[in-house]
Amino acid sequence: MNHDLVSIIVPTYNRAYCLPRTIDSVLAQTYTHFEILIIDDGSTDNTRELVAGMAARDGRIRYLFQPNAGVSAARNCGLRAARGAYIALLDSDDVWKPWKLEVQLACLTFLPEAGMIWTNMEAVDPEGRVTNPNYLRTMYDAYLWFTTEELFPVSYSLGQILPGREDLASAKLYIGDIFSPMLVGNLVHTSTTLIRRQRLEQVKNGFDETLRLAGEDHDFHFRVCREGPVALLDVSSIQYQVGMPDRLSRHKLMVATNYLQTVTTRLRQDGDRIRLPRSLVNRVLARAENWVGSELWYAGEARKARGHLAASLRRRPCQPRTAGLLLLCCLPRWASQGLLRLYHRLKPRAVRFIPAVEPPPG
Repeated sequence: MNHDLVSIIVPTYNRAYCLPRTIDSVLAQTYTHFEILIIDDGSTDNTRELVAGMAARDGRIRYLFQPNAGVSAARNCGLRAARGAYIALLDSDDVWKPWKLEVQLACLTFLPEAGMIWTNMEAVDPEGRVTNPNYLRTMYDAYLWFTTEELFPVSYSLGQILPGREDLASAKLYIGDIFSPMLVGNLVHTSTTLIRRQRLEQVKNGFDETLRLAGEDHDFHFRVCREGPVALLDVSSIQYQVGMPDRLSRHKLMVATNYLQTVTTRLRQDGDRIRLPRSLVNRVLARAENWVGSELWYAGEARKARGHLAASLRRRPCQPRTAGLLLLCCLPRWASQGLLRLYHRLKPRAVRFIPAVEPPPG
């Protein structure tokens, strides 16, 4: 293992159209001692030839191919091949700012107890315009359930750590144990992370390859946070693409199911370590069951939806909308399907019958 090498893991699948911009943002880093592992998850476009050309120009680029198995398997392939003391994760359509690695490494040196650091991010539209300069708390609604001080009781000004970076001097660096709050939802954006190898070695089995298409990042970062303190640098170090067709819109049921699996698995395995009020835990579980149940109903699976909606009501009885949907699920199939067809016709003009994500307490 190289003690100051950063291994950057970039899974990709048919992203030749945007991959060069992502890799160029890594090659432009002010910290230059890194390797880039591009894991091609069975692409059928010209990704192989594209990466071969990039690797011929820069020996820090390594290409690994695997038959299509999903992003979790691709990241695990990269983790096994990585040689660095630090691991950075980067999706193949995100773009780093040039100072990202340099500043994050300085923060981890300043906070030796922190096993991982991540940052805020800019949202950019398809034309490259910044639509939200601090998008982290918009994308991840779990931040709405806690104040920053509740999540991170200790903070520092980045000016204390890097006095020469006047442009970032006012940025805040936070550290804390967020294992319990991660039960509510993910707080970490994968493409902004830098993780110590020692912390990764404590996390068993890397990314869960059964969580395909969505949810694997929450589960993985949840387990990283299980092993000790982590740090948030509250300044945007990447540009994140928004405004494109929602890649997860076709998989809403899977997103909901994977969220339920993540929280129930963690409670089953580490329930004695979750330091949240029982009322809040019940609210999280009720929300998860309600989310799965509502997506099942939208998918025309009323019978399956009933069990999840009933479980949600057992956790939190006072949910009129959930109770109403449960009653609809008990109607004869022809009536339920008729209402479902009516819902889809009216959906562009209607407010969604049941929100997928319940608003936070307070």
